[in-house]
Amino acid sequence: MSSIAHDIAPVHAADCSPAEWAARQQLAACYRVFHLLGWTELIYNHISLRVPDSPGHLLLNRFGLHYTEVKASNLVKVDLEGRTVSPAGAPVNAAGVAPHCAIHAGVPGAHCVMHTHTTAGMAVASSRLGLTHDNFYAAQLWGRVAYHDFEGITVRGEEGPRLVAHIGGGRSGTPPKPAAILRNHGLLAWGPALPVTFYTLWILQRACEIQLAGAALGPTVPISDDIRLACQEDAKKVNAEPEFGSDTFAAMVRLVDRDDGSWRE
Repeated sequence: MSSIAHDIAPVHAADCSPAEWAARQQLAACYRVFHLLGWTELIYNHISLRVPDSPGHLLLNRFGLHYTEVKASNLVKVDLEGRTVSPAGAPVNAAGVAPHCAIHAGVPGAHCVMHTHTTAGMAVASSRLGLTHDNFYAAQLWGRVAYHDFEGITVRGEEGPRLVAHIGGGRSGTPPKPAAILRNHGLLAWGPALPVTFYTLWILQRACEIQLAGAALGPTVPISDDIRLACQEDAKKVNAEPEFGSDTFAAMVRLVDRDDGSWRE
């Protein structure tokens, strides 16, 4: 047990605004949902969420804690440079903070950012083909997945602008893509709210799982570009609804609560 991760005083509801506490609880619940789905990587990887009433700050997991240990009170608030704001002295993983801060700062509307190293995700990320868009879920992501080449462990701040440029938006002049495949590395999704970001990552993960499972069966049945485009447009319309994904995420939180509701603390 890491004394650094566990011995720092928690942040209580009375220590922050109601908006921040609500964000802390939602984010802590999401870490538990990731564990339920098997999307964990020991103590690594991150889900980050902007503090609603303090947009220059974001929340993410304290380094050293497993996702099953994440609670509203032990999340760390950092600024967009990755510097810890509260609680003082709480450790964060530089390899996670750098790309998350870059996306929150550089991609308009990036309220939530999620990154995973799942087996299926890393397999597709390491494949020359990338995502083939020949299954139900992948078709919905046609034209909506960015690619970023591997540059090593993501601890160097200078990589951030290149990642943001590949995602698009801002000064690039191209609409930002809500999902990204980090070559040789893993999957990433971002969005204007946590539930829709979760759904985007979920369909990207499912698309990768199906592609990996079908690889041994030989060539896939192709989906035409016209059908892919129609799937893309339908998915974009639904995903743009303000509360999209909320029911799905709430259902997953209820599953978490059957075993442990300590994420609220």
